[in-house]
Amino acid sequence: MTTAAPALTPTTRALAWCLHLLVIGLLALAAGRAVADGRPHAGWIVAASAVCALVYAVGPALPRVRRSRQAAALWLAAVGACWLVLLALSPDAVWVAFPLYFLQLHLLPRRAGPVAVAATAAAAVAGFAAHQHSLTPAVVIGPALGAAVAVAVVRGYQALYRESEQRRRLIEELTATRADLAAAQHTAGVLAERDRLAREIHDTLAQGLSSIQLLLRAAERALPQAPRSAAGYVDQARQAAVDNLAEARRFVAALVPPTLEGTTLADALDRLCATTSARHRLTARFHLAGDPAPLATAHEVALLRIAQSALANTVHHAGAATADVTLTHLGDHVALDVVDDGRGFDPARLPAPDPGSGGFGLAAMRARADALGGTLTIESAPGHGTALAVRLPLTQPEARP
Repeated sequence: MTTAAPALTPTTRALAWCLHLLVIGLLALAAGRAVADGRPHAGWIVAASAVCALVYAVGPALPRVRRSRQAAALWLAAVGACWLVLLALSPDAVWVAFPLYFLQLHLLPRRAGPVAVAATAAAAVAGFAAHQHSLTPAVVIGPALGAAVAVAVVRGYQALYRESEQRRRLIEELTATRADLAAAQHTAGVLAERDRLAREIHDTLAQGLSSIQLLLRAAERALPQAPRSAAGYVDQARQAAVDNLAEARRFVAALVPPTLEGTTLADALDRLCATTSARHRLTARFHLAGDPAPLATAHEVALLRIAQSALANTVHHAGAATADVTLTHLGDHVALDVVDDGRGFDPARLPAPDPGSGGFGLAAMRARADALGGTLTIESAPGHGTALAVRLPLTQPEARP
């Protein structure tokens, strides 16, 4: 079975180096004591220690041993064979069994590891007993206790490692979820801003361009017979273009509408009615009711834009002679009513919005009212004019996007 080895962390790398140093140190200890004590076969012990150290050093250097459990098992078998030869020559080799326990538990499968540890402990007990010419409890307890400690330590480390991996996966999932949430919020923000920009463009630039178009058509019809009237229409169209250019610049700068700067909403609505009456064949009158109270900028902008859009619809579609715009302060509410005597329409049979023919005005007005927690109602019938009413609360928990 081939398994990819996990990337070493600084902690696991330090533990691996400690294990390597422990193995080399114990082999050097066995060889050094054999030479220092002048034991028989000291040369063979040194040679066996050197061969065992060489075989052990080859394993970490081979990438296949780190990637394949089968290759790791073969390498452990070679190290174990060298260790058995050294154990047969020197009783000091019994201490090398302790680091071998960790290697077997780490590199072999979960079930094969404890079996290899038990076999290594049995070999250590047998080899040490053979050198002592007796089997005492101390001979058995040493290797067995070392094996038990190794199993407990490795199992504890594996449990911690699994828990760490679970936390790492949870963190990755949390990071991915946060990224998805951020992307969703960004998309929602983009859509909301796109909707807001569409309303602003419709209520300002689109309506202004439509007004300019009507004025130029009137000038075109008046040109052959009444040049002065045509010049008046052209002058009004030029003034409308100037006003819309100011709207566009202020719109780009993300400031309040210029018609609201340094004045009140009532004055802006009065001026809107006067401008509409001067430019089109419609008598627009403004009325103020109730006790005027300061309004939030969002409320003023929304009411002004709704009034602009409503009057533009009256000019372009209603064929009305008069229109009345009424701003009413009702304490905790503010109301705007736009009533005309035009041809009217059936509110239940409105055509779908179309980029070529328009039809976005009512939807934009309703969206503005909804954004501030208000309502927009329309009463109309063919041949009976149209009445549009907007109600906005002056105190709401939070404006909806």
